Amino acid sequence: MNPTQTTPVEQNLNLGLIGNSHTSALIDRNAAIVWWCYPHFDSDPICCSLLQKDQANLQSGIIGLNFEGAHLTEQRYQRNSAILQSHFADELGNAIEVIDFAPRFRMHGRLFVPSMLVRIIRRLSGRPRIALRVRPSMEYGAAPATVRYGAHHISYAGAEQTMRLTTDSSIAAICDEQAFYLHDSVTMLMGSDETVNGAPHEIGRSFHEQTLAYWQNWVRNLAIPFEWQEVVIRSAITLKMNAFDDTGAIIAAVTTSIPEAPGSSRNWDYRFCWLRDAYFVVNALNSLGATTTMERYLDYILNIVADSRDVPLQPVYGIRREAVLDERNAPALSGYRGMGPVRVGNLAYYQVQNDVFGSAILAATHAFFDMRLERPADGAMFAELERLGEQAVLNYLIPDAGIWELRGARRIHTFSSVMCWAACDRLANIARRLHRSERADYWATQATTLHETICAQAWNKDLNSFASTFGGDQLDASLLLMCELQFLKADDPRFASTVHVTEKHLRRGEFLLRYDEEDDFGRPETAFMVCTMWWIIALAQIGEKDRARELFEGVLAKRNHLGLLSEDVAPETGELWGNFPQTYSMVGLIQCAARLSISWDEAY
Repeated sequence: MNPTQTTPVEQNLNLGLIGNSHTSALIDRNAAIVWWCYPHFDSDPICCSLLQKDQANLQSGIIGLNFEGAHLTEQRYQRNSAILQSHFADELGNAIEVIDFAPRFRMHGRLFVPSMLVRIIRRLSGRPRIALRVRPSMEYGAAPATVRYGAHHISYAGAEQTMRLTTDSSIAAICDEQAFYLHDSVTMLMGSDETVNGAPHEIGRSFHEQTLAYWQNWVRNLAIPFEWQEVVIRSAITLKMNAFDDTGAIIAAVTTSIPEAPGSSRNWDYRFCWLRDAYFVVNALNSLGATTTMERYLDYILNIVADSRDVPLQPVYGIRREAVLDERNAPALSGYRGMGPVRVGNLAYYQVQNDVFGSAILAATHAFFDMRLERPADGAMFAELERLGEQAVLNYLIPDAGIWELRGARRIHTFSSVMCWAACDRLANIARRLHRSERADYWATQATTLHETICAQAWNKDLNSFASTFGGDQLDASLLLMCELQFLKADDPRFASTVHVTEKHLRRGEFLLRYDEEDDFGRPETAFMVCTMWWIIALAQIGEKDRARELFEGVLAKRNHLGLLSEDVAPETGELWGNFPQTYSMVGLIQCAARLSISWDEAY
């Protein structure tokens, strides 16, 4: 690090995520906060240097520090937590430690999860001399914050939000970005514009201890596989951080507009809740015994069902159940490595994606069978889900944008129809659980009809495989989920054939594309990480477990140094692309580890 630069000009996704299910931030290997949407996931990013090209001369949009002549010696999460530690040292033996986290712990009988980040900078050895740089921006990088100084705090204000930094460091040193000797430690409390009651050092220490205890206790209650335990724990913590406690929504990623491929313009805002993605997250956490996220998400989805009683169910909603997510560009931000546009909002909200009915019902099904839940699902919830089931029956033959959200064409997508079948199939199971035999028979009959139709219309005998659309001759990776969704049994020869044919068409190196045909933006260039993991799971299901394990190790090698994955990977270079960290990808890691690990009984 040096006095004029806090982040490398070359941007990458070697970033760490900190958060508390209310707010979250990304921190690079120089301990710079390069992305922080404040106060919530979908808010204006007051730290947005991740999407600014000229990082050497940043005027705003970053919170960092300078330690001249130093280099990173270690960056890791504290064991089983969401607390990030970064160690730096210079050639003279001066060393510091930077601890970053968002507070999360129980206080006064409830969770304390403020929209706050805490940074503690400690001297480890020598006489380190550091400078602090606090330069929030507002309006998606369009304007610097208005700064107001107090005796022990600085407020940074914009049109819609104000962030207050309370610290035991010199206010003048922060204001002028002057270097100073770090004798012991500096604590920075960054959050709402309110008076902090207590000394920053003591508050930071207490919050750190209690947050560490919270996460380690949460991890202790996870039911994890024997192998790849660290992978599963890091993935689970990441998913938990992406679940918005206030409403139960689960965001797809904390970023917007990280391109899926260099210069592709496939730049999308993922700070919203896709019903399909959320189902996979809930399912993964349920498999680990973390049911609270599902209970909160059920509140979210049932309220959306009530909201949408007279309108079609959308594929994506805002974290507060907003239905309209109009899309616009943020011109002040040049984009990741200058590859704009930077988009705010997502027009996928108005698309027809008929898998949403199955996604909602699948996410809720577990609640009818798990007796541990505080509020097990009942007949009233079943009635709400039946309404969605009727929509599935009405729409499974209706052309839609499909799982990959094609903006230019509608077709009858096999995955969408299979999810409609899954809605009916699970409703039949739920009805049996509730001892409603008449409704069970009704939904079983509907499921049979859909199943027969899908098998007749989506099977391509020339390919010897299911196709991605009815009557089509193309394949996409969602076909690999047919066994996972219980549409086909693992020993069904049609499934094994579909797996092998899909691999033949979509494999690029050791990874899998989503599809290989022209869409609104050309032909896909990068592999979708979760599709590769669907392929791995499918291989294990058809008996090719050794091969699946080998491929999984290849996926693990693509995680960044902190164990996180983005949405996409470039097969030729192995570089990560797409929004980060991607919940889909972290779910895939959990699923693969669970399917491929030896059992605890086999371990010793």
